[in-house]
Amino acid sequence: MRAGERIVVNEPLIAAYQAASSPHSIRALKSDIDAFDLWCRRHDRVSLPATPETVADYLDARAGRGSKPASLGRYKASIAKIHLLLDLKDPTPASLVKLRLQAIRRRLGTAQKQARPLRFKGSVRNVERDAPSGLNVRALLECSAEDLPGLRDRALLSAGYDTGLRASELVAIEVEHIIEAIDPDARLLSIPRSKGDQEGEGATAYLSPRTVRAIAAWVEAAGIEAGPVFRRVNVRRYKARAAVRGRRIDSISGREAWDLRKTLSKRAVPARVEYDVGEGALHPASVGPIYRSMIQRAFDAAALTDLTTDDLARLLKGISAHSTRVGLNQDLFASGEDLAGIMDALRWKSPRMPLAYNRNLAAEHGAAGRLMAKIG
Repeated sequence: MRAGERIVVNEPLIAAYQAASSPHSIRALKSDIDAFDLWCRRHDRVSLPATPETVADYLDARAGRGSKPASLGRYKASIAKIHLLLDLKDPTPASLVKLRLQAIRRRLGTAQKQARPLRFKGSVRNVERDAPSGLNVRALLECSAEDLPGLRDRALLSAGYDTGLRASELVAIEVEHIIEAIDPDARLLSIPRSKGDQEGEGATAYLSPRTVRAIAAWVEAAGIEAGPVFRRVNVRRYKARAAVRGRRIDSISGREAWDLRKTLSKRAVPARVEYDVGEGALHPASVGPIYRSMIQRAFDAAALTDLTTDDLARLLKGISAHSTRVGLNQDLFASGEDLAGIMDALRWKSPRMPLAYNRNLAAEHGAAGRLMAKIG
């Protein structure tokens, strides 16, 4: 990085930070600092130690390129972190930085774009009695293919909805994490570590009989006995070949290459598909595309009959790996669970996010919504 003075690296401090941080946090810090240093070089600024004016200008520039206030807060925190790790004066607490960031938030607003929820029965009022409607997890599970990728995807979505795990936590599930429950048809999932539990205190989630059956079908078909449950499946497709009748020797002219194999007949070969199941876990970034592929498959199978093609295109843009977490959060709210129960089920440390995820449902189920439903 472009430094304005001699910097002495405190190796024990850096080592302590690496030991105390998750790989994701370290990658995020490196990415943020690389971007900041590149901007400084292009604008003839010094990145270490940075001045408050440099940091404020950088945040303004990122906002001008479309970065949201939440992302700007992360960039600011990363700049502060690298200064602290290198025993340099942190420029981010300066009033100039705070006021410029406040001005950006005032101009852009601080509402974060929420992943579109994947609720089990879709947008229904009564999660127990109402029939599935619109985009719903039930239809996606029922339309999953019976081949290896389809079995994996069904188990992945079912487990994602049951547990509300984030993508990185979901793909980290191992066979050994699934333990017995009081209900013989259900299981419990041991979660050794999560985004909100970097110290590894651990947590437990519930796996429904539906998910237990889906996981059992997948691991049996894939031959998985230990290690990561959700793995990459390589698919090799071979086209059918028609039968070939062998030629007589005297039909092979002198103008073509002589090959005795031309006299041999070849039988027809049917089309086939072969699968290779990987050893490692799926990448977290693959979960969202898998969900979107399942939605497209269900739509093509006419299982989402109340959605138009335009509806589908709009919905797919908002689907991510977080959609099952948001969907479970909203279904718990719609079923009458209180905030404490929702926070416990989804392992929230703060009520801010579960309340944000339920904002739209709260408006519909609140006092005004109930009154308007009565008076028509």
